[in-house]
Amino acid sequence: MTTPDTTRYDFQAIEEKWRTHWLTNKSFKVSTDPGRKKYYLLEMFPYPSGRIHMGHVRNYTIGDVVARYQRMRGMNVIHPMGWDAFGLPAENAAIKHNTHPAKWTFENIDYMKGQLQRMGLSYDWDRELATCTPEYYRWEQLFFTKMYEKGLVYQKVTTVNWCETCQTVLANEQVIDGTCWRCDQPVMPREMNGWFFKITAYADELLADCDRLTGWPEKVLTMQRNWIGKSVGAEINFPLASGAGALTIFTTRPDTVFGATFMSVAPEHPLVVELSRGTGQEAAVREFVERTRQEKQRRKPDEEVEKEGVFTGGYCVNPFTGDKLPVYAANFVLMEYGTGAVMAVPAHDQRDFEFARKYQLPITVVVQPAGEPLDPGTMAAAHEGSGTLVASGSFTSLDSQAAKKAITDHAAKEGFGQGRTTYRLRDWGISRQRYWGAPIPMLYCEQCGVQPVPEKDLPVTLPTDVQFEKSGKSPLHTLESFYRTTCPKCGGEARRETDTMDTFVESSWYFARYACPQFTDGPLEKQAVDYWLPVDQYIGGVEHAILHLLYSRFFTKVLRDLGYLTVDEPFTNLLTQGMVIKDGSKMSKSKGNVVDPNELIDRYGADTVRLFSLFAAPPERDLDWNDQGVEGAYRFLNRIYRFVNDRLATLHAAPTAIPTELNEASRSLHRKTHQTIRKVSGDLDGKFHFNTAISAVMELTNTLFTLTAEETKEAVEPAVARAAVETILILLSPMVPHLTAELWQRIGHGESLDGLPWPAFDPAAAKEEELTIVVQICGKVRSRLAVAPDTDEEQLRALALADDKVQKFMEGKPARKVIVVPNKLINIVV
Repeated sequence: MTTPDTTRYDFQAIEEKWRTHWLTNKSFKVSTDPGRKKYYLLEMFPYPSGRIHMGHVRNYTIGDVVARYQRMRGMNVIHPMGWDAFGLPAENAAIKHNTHPAKWTFENIDYMKGQLQRMGLSYDWDRELATCTPEYYRWEQLFFTKMYEKGLVYQKVTTVNWCETCQTVLANEQVIDGTCWRCDQPVMPREMNGWFFKITAYADELLADCDRLTGWPEKVLTMQRNWIGKSVGAEINFPLASGAGALTIFTTRPDTVFGATFMSVAPEHPLVVELSRGTGQEAAVREFVERTRQEKQRRKPDEEVEKEGVFTGGYCVNPFTGDKLPVYAANFVLMEYGTGAVMAVPAHDQRDFEFARKYQLPITVVVQPAGEPLDPGTMAAAHEGSGTLVASGSFTSLDSQAAKKAITDHAAKEGFGQGRTTYRLRDWGISRQRYWGAPIPMLYCEQCGVQPVPEKDLPVTLPTDVQFEKSGKSPLHTLESFYRTTCPKCGGEARRETDTMDTFVESSWYFARYACPQFTDGPLEKQAVDYWLPVDQYIGGVEHAILHLLYSRFFTKVLRDLGYLTVDEPFTNLLTQGMVIKDGSKMSKSKGNVVDPNELIDRYGADTVRLFSLFAAPPERDLDWNDQGVEGAYRFLNRIYRFVNDRLATLHAAPTAIPTELNEASRSLHRKTHQTIRKVSGDLDGKFHFNTAISAVMELTNTLFTLTAEETKEAVEPAVARAAVETILILLSPMVPHLTAELWQRIGHGESLDGLPWPAFDPAAAKEEELTIVVQICGKVRSRLAVAPDTDEEQLRALALADDKVQKFMEGKPARKVIVVPNKLINIVV
């Protein structure tokens, strides 16, 4: 172990010393202890891409402060780390560098682990896991088979991105402007069979339980509620004018059914081709369907598109009016929502209104709001609100809400409709035609059909003796030693599934495995998960607000129903930290604005990097990178180091007991010390106000430096000065653990700073002897009053009005109003 040079702030030697101490002594190793209250702190685990970036630094530093603070509060803190280790980049690297994804992945894990350890993060490394190991994914495969037995896993045909040149399926992010990222050739939609998790079976519970997540940001809950997208309405059958069958629509506005003037269906709706047959519209419909399918593959899910459509040549009949309505294929209708068909009511739906104006289709008003009647000829936009029904047959004069129920009931009574609830949420497609993922534990037998792999034969291990094609096609599809197997039911030949699971599956339950990573008798040890779960505080980027967090919630409920867990929700509290911004945009290699954490740590030390990332912005806000801010954090730590190191003899000799009688300077420093404890405790206790907590410690440090300077008139009691130094070190220790541990040891403490309890403030010591009250006249500062803290409002008014400066500026005018803001200011209105 390197011995630090005590004459200067040798951060490299100090940090190496304490990093080695923590790792050697396993200082943060924990175990279940029913006699102690637990606290589970977890940051979203990283993909081992090669090196950590400043976003990682910020995320993990925030988590580490909370973990260290909670330990000092007496909690039994579990703070694990692992690796989300399957994924496409490993395959890309294997092809590019002629290596194996496992080799690339584990080399990256080793490097990034070293980087995280340099940051002084207080992880229990004995709980480390990597999701690409059979020891992990064997249990994931077991969950899959259990879910299959419960009817929560099924196969169906779905549309994927297909590159004909590469002969492989591409993820959405691999399609760039409609072309393959590898070969620049056009990507086409293709229908393929895939495996799905039935997340829709939990839609109601996932939605309802959002109300229980009071520790989550409201914006995240709103995003989840919108993604689940519960809609209550009616399903109505519109008979085809040809007399064969009907077009079933879903609407949340059955009260507007008399205003339907045309029908809109998704381009991929199965009736589109049938409706156009023999009408002369076949070619136009085929061209439109193919074009919109390709455009849909290229665009982002939330991207706005110009509304387009084509007349199919077919008609439906409105069962309420008998009107014959033309059917259009429209690019804004989603096959995934409702039935993939809607009745178009342009007077009362903005999308339909824009479409009707574009294609010169009729507009009929059937809901009139209070006030001036709506005129279809002059309407600039649809009226989507409520009102009174008009031109609606026997339902005319009903208000919208009553009409919704009456019209739905009528449709049900007549046998052409019913009430229905639909969801935007769709089942989770987990099949990936890639190599570097967990094999799906299913096989195909000509005699017995689709069969799950028996539990005794798990894990289905990903083979390592594979050769990668330049095209990127998975080698599993052609590797006989992998896919050839025997049927567990009849013993005959069978073919193993060669798709692998979506990597979101691994990250949907890893937090539970952290509770028992070495357990080998099953996926989860009941005693451990019952003690540690749920996660008390989860920290990660808001970009994971929907998929990862929703899938984790779903998986938790599934594992509960399978008997592995007793909790309903995985994460009690959620903090979504902002991005790190430099030169006006998010740090990225493509923008050339990346700051390498290694270079910063080499130059300033991990404590400086940690301090800056906490001080520069509140955690939920974006952090605007500032080189001067890093320099400022470094100077602040240097000042503390020099102050303590230069006064070691005095601090060693100082008594620990605070004298009963203190001079004014000592009282002032003692008071500031306890005020700072109160402030920092409040800022850290569930609020994550790290920047204001650090600012408060800086204020205490300035007070200490000022009152102990040689030129001061009064000498501060040594015991008071020592108490202030100790308080600064303790309060800063969660943020800058290496320097504070070193200085704590140097001032004579044998016990470790990590094991100390968090200090409590003394209310009497923190109480101000005098308050400074600002006095304003009509909003302008005119004087200041020094008053006792317990001065009541009537006394304050009297003192303010009697003040010489106040009387001068009032110029003899009477006070019309005197406003008192307690402990802060008085504003006199004349």
